[in-house]
Amino acid sequence: MEKKKKSTLFTRLFGNRNKVTDFMTEEQLQSPGRLILKNFLHNRLGMIGLIVFLLIFLLVMIGPKFYTLDLSYQDNTQLNVPPGMNMMSIPDGMKHKVADISPGTTYGVGVDTDGNVYTWGYTKITETIDLKNIPEEVQNAKIVNVAAGYDHIVALDENGAIYVWGNRRLGQDMLPDKLQMAAAYGKNLGIKQIEASNQFSAAVTEDGELFLWGNGNQADIKIKKEYQGNIEKVALTARAYIALTKDGAAVYAGFQKDNALVRIPDGLDSGVVDIAASSNAVAAVKEDGTVVVWGTCTNGEKNVPAFESKPVELYGGRYHFTALMDDGEVISWGDNTHGQASVPASFNDKEIVTVYAGFYQNYAVTVDGDVETWGLKGYVCGTDDLGRDVFNRIINGGKVTMTVGAISVIIQLIIGIILGGLAGYFGGWVDNIIMRISEIVGGLPFLPFAMILSAIIGTRITPEQRMYLIMVVLGVLSWPGICHLIRAQIFSQREQEYVTAAKALGVREKSIIFHHIIPNVMSLILVNATLSFATCMLTESSLSYMGFGIAPPTPTWGNMLTGANNSIVIQQYWWRWVFPAAIFGICTICINLVGDALRDAVDPKSAER
Repeated sequence: MEKKKKSTLFTRLFGNRNKVTDFMTEEQLQSPGRLILKNFLHNRLGMIGLIVFLLIFLLVMIGPKFYTLDLSYQDNTQLNVPPGMNMMSIPDGMKHKVADISPGTTYGVGVDTDGNVYTWGYTKITETIDLKNIPEEVQNAKIVNVAAGYDHIVALDENGAIYVWGNRRLGQDMLPDKLQMAAAYGKNLGIKQIEASNQFSAAVTEDGELFLWGNGNQADIKIKKEYQGNIEKVALTARAYIALTKDGAAVYAGFQKDNALVRIPDGLDSGVVDIAASSNAVAAVKEDGTVVVWGTCTNGEKNVPAFESKPVELYGGRYHFTALMDDGEVISWGDNTHGQASVPASFNDKEIVTVYAGFYQNYAVTVDGDVETWGLKGYVCGTDDLGRDVFNRIINGGKVTMTVGAISVIIQLIIGIILGGLAGYFGGWVDNIIMRISEIVGGLPFLPFAMILSAIIGTRITPEQRMYLIMVVLGVLSWPGICHLIRAQIFSQREQEYVTAAKALGVREKSIIFHHIIPNVMSLILVNATLSFATCMLTESSLSYMGFGIAPPTPTWGNMLTGANNSIVIQQYWWRWVFPAAIFGICTICINLVGDALRDAVDPKSAER
């Protein structure tokens, strides 16, 4: 004898009913679930809302696997960067005419073979200082080298004159006396290298003399006399420098004693052919191809990859290094947050002649004059006041907001269905007790209650526990609505013939409530749950916006909008609130469209009212 399949709640709602097989019947009988689905599919607004919501849902649920979130991440060089992907967009006038390139924090500066200077990317330093405003004397000179600092640019012309523009409030343009005298008398000191860093700069002459100037409180800009006249190259970190002498030694020529760069590894007192610096570390390559890294290496700077050919040149970014090998291959290592350490595989087929690296960008020039780039191109939705990617936080914050909303709805559905089912079926004293409890819970002012609860215990729990608390509070305080709906529906359903028949057959009351009555009102439950989902998301975001919900650095769409109560943010940094508000608004509208479409599908006459 064939075993009868057990009926489930899902099959009762959406499953096939026994079809009428009489060929004389013109229409087939359909289950209520199928009829609702058919009506819903014919609602264009509902389908548009569903499709858009599913796209947002997939974005925030799958996106975090590709856009990982580091809650401790901050970057003071990327503060309030507007949306754009032009940080490595070299101007057309420089193409196939590159003489020099220097990547800056969020911008780039370059020189073509005609001596013209170009800038690109986000060049605004303050409200009044913009690096794209190149001084007229620089435009009139034939520039041969440029160096990009955190907030200023240094340029060198063919006559050995040095120009500085950008932020000059902390002595960034205060050249040493010897350089000023040379400029005053038109003397060319034979400068062969210029560098710029965090509020200080450097220059090296053909005679091996090193000049440093800028903010001495920020960096070590003093030089020991015994090294003057023997300097071949200099590499600047954010607060110090390392020099390469003419006899092949890597030396720290400054006076600081507590600097991590002071402890130079053994074997670098001779045979060093090149040096490069990141923000906090220094790398040196020896004659035998060995690469040595030292300093404060917290971002993988010491993780030098294995290579077969020999490095001939080193370049340093903010937290990464790039090397050009003797066979034309290019390798990068270190921090790869923005893809700056991932050299494109297509480079294997190209002959690279030189590389320019800095901060989070890399530029490689081929033998044909083409410029290939990898690293940080920009931000789709800009950055916030801590230098964090707004798009990344929208994706990860959306996952948190939707998770909180979904779990809250599940909690309120479980409580509401159970209590509403019991109250509606049994009535009497059971109904009275449950209704009085629901009135007490429903009478609580939710937002003030949640704010008081958050203020009392919010500081005693972790951000993750706080998120769970918000879920539970939302679910526990929001069930009376669904409870009343279920109770009212069961009042009308319990007198139906199928319930009477189930009682006559001896079906247990638990099965009658949850296996027979609830499936018949599930369509209304789905509509209510859909609308409650949007309400829970809005409530969580309201709490987070006011500072009583999930607190930063954990992102939610609500706490990302906190900056919208600041007039400066509203006017100058619009991307910090427009994009979170837009996706949140679209998501909520789509959920309401789906809820309205479900309501019309359940009760087609409601559309005529």
